[in-house]
Amino acid sequence: MGRKLRVCVLGATGMVGQIYLQMLADHPWFEVSAVTGNTTVGKKLVEAYAGKGDVPRKYWDLEVLPSDPAKVDADLVFSCLPTKAARELEHKFAEAGFPVVSDASANRYHEDVPLIVPEINPEHLDAIEVQRRRRKWDGFIVTTPNCTTTAFVMPLKPLLDEFGLRHVNVVTMQAVSGAGYNGVPSMAILGNVIPYIPGEEEKVELEPRKILGSFEDGGFRPAEVPIDATCTRVPTLVGHLAALTVTLSREAKLEEVAEALEDFRGLPQLLE
Repeated sequence: MGRKLRVCVLGATGMVGQIYLQMLADHPWFEVSAVTGNTTVGKKLVEAYAGKGDVPRKYWDLEVLPSDPAKVDADLVFSCLPTKAARELEHKFAEAGFPVVSDASANRYHEDVPLIVPEINPEHLDAIEVQRRRRKWDGFIVTTPNCTTTAFVMPLKPLLDEFGLRHVNVVTMQAVSGAGYNGVPSMAILGNVIPYIPGEEEKVELEPRKILGSFEDGGFRPAEVPIDATCTRVPTLVGHLAALTVTLSREAKLEEVAEALEDFRGLPQLLE
């Protein structure tokens, strides 16, 4: 690959933004050219992060910009914005011609917005052209799933393809870091399990069906797989665990299931 793509990270001063910057620091395809924030606009990034975590040294002197398309010079935008801000600002960037890859939930369920796990449904990117025509903009919005969904939808794909899925039950145990900066220092979680995360079960039940479904005739057709979810917050700093109980559409031996999981290859693996 020649020149790296210049990327802007929206909401770079939040916890998700911090992880994005760490992942992008030595990326072979991308170079961070701009970062945006809210209450820290005008500060250097290292000042904005004071006491809240680590930012790669190469980005210390980047100025935090407002989340305004007119202020940003980039080829691609990664959005780490909170849901409410994402609902408004991601559209503004797409209207201004920017490709937007969003980590927020605000646009995941729109009928012309792809919800992508590259190993599972890259063909859903065909929705981008439909989105551009309908909305009359040159940019686009592509979304990534809820972090818990991403983890457990991967093994469901080969099982669906090979045996069919009659029913899925999932119980998640999610780290306090998933609640953002305010969740990490909370003492209320110590020695406790909180059996309710607002809006989480709805996401975990809906998103896999869109990801595992098809994109046909200009629209998404969700997979007809009933999914029941229970989501809990547990006293672990980083990392989520999902326990799956899967009912297959046809009988299968344990060896067949293991083989289906082991042999599965998505497009990224084939490109290697």
